[in-house]
Amino acid sequence: MTRTVNIYEAKTHFSRLVELAAAGEEIVIAKAGKPVARLSPLRDGKGPRKPGCLAGRFHVSDDFDAPLPDDLLDAFEGKAG
Repeated sequence: MTRTVNIYEAKTHFSRLVELAAAGEEIVIAKAGKPVARLSPLRDGKGPRKPGCLAGRFHVSDDFDAPLPDDLLDAFEGKAG
């Protein structure tokens, strides 16, 4: 269900509107009758994490953490080359 309230009513009854939104209701806030914002329930779509869920989707080379060449390392450290 969607409820529309004007800004003044939203300021006056903000706590109650937040409770309604937390309970699943969507509130549209209007200025001069024109909708300008929406207060809606926060949905946590995250389920439990599954280790290894990205296995096989990307490749990390064996030398990923090998030391950088001196000239590239100097550039990162701001040393003149």
